[in-house]
Amino acid sequence: MDFYFTDKTNIHLQRKKEIVEKYPEVKKLMGPNPNSAFFIIGLGLLQFALSYLFRDLSWWMILILAYILGAFISHALYVLIHECCHNMVFKTSNANKIMGIVCDLSLGFPSALTFREYHMMHHRNLNEDPGDPDVVSKFEGRLIGNSIFKKILWVTFFMVSQGLRPLKMKKVSAINAWTISNFLIVVIINILVFKFIGPMALFYLMISTFIGLGLHPLGGRWVQEHYITKEDQETYSYYGPLNKVCFNMGYHNEHHDLLNVPWNNLPKLKKIAPEYYNNLKSYNSWVKVLLNFIFNPKMGPFSKLIHIK
Repeated sequence: MDFYFTDKTNIHLQRKKEIVEKYPEVKKLMGPNPNSAFFIIGLGLLQFALSYLFRDLSWWMILILAYILGAFISHALYVLIHECCHNMVFKTSNANKIMGIVCDLSLGFPSALTFREYHMMHHRNLNEDPGDPDVVSKFEGRLIGNSIFKKILWVTFFMVSQGLRPLKMKKVSAINAWTISNFLIVVIINILVFKFIGPMALFYLMISTFIGLGLHPLGGRWVQEHYITKEDQETYSYYGPLNKVCFNMGYHNEHHDLLNVPWNNLPKLKKIAPEYYNNLKSYNSWVKVLLNFIFNPKMGPFSKLIHIK
């Protein structure tokens, strides 16, 4: 009922230095990918179109459609929010913040700009406690423990856990003009959808996001990234087929090594420097990752390698 601890330094900083020195051509992979804006707009419009088509369906039909279709779209938009966080869509921070809000419009939950604030802390303080907002609090970890039932609930409501996690970062506030604007714009969009398309349309948008970030094959991503299954390895990549529908989000070691490589170039980074990644433990199935987390009594919210300062 406690974390794994290490006194080793962040391996990603070391790998970045070695890769850039050994393969200077990786610098050509760096920089924004403006084409991501077309995906953001297209996927957002698609979600709104589907919400209109599904507006007269029963709640259980919408639930099924959200699970098999909407969750994939919402999750993809959430990945593109991640791209915006790293300024990998346009060159300026403000332009990326605006695109982050655009991602949020069809998600039903205003989170893009708040996520941006805390996600960058995650990279600066990877697996440090305190410091990394993605590390569970002792209270939350002990509450869930290794219970199969509680782990299922925890994964199901993972979006809630993520949303509340920053509250433990008491010295940091994400309340600013951008996050307030993000909140107000999404709330207004939700009201307009509810009034002019219908409550079931809004239900489709919101439940798609909830499912896509929870108990779903895509939900294995949250466990895959930093939950330890091999001694002394704190970050893991996923190279399975679902990368095709989530903008290569599975290439997580590669992402942490070189933050300014956009999603479309992450497989190229692995191809250029295979010796740095092929010997690391990785996954090809998010479903297996999720099932192992839930049913393995050795796995739980504390299954993280924490750096001792």
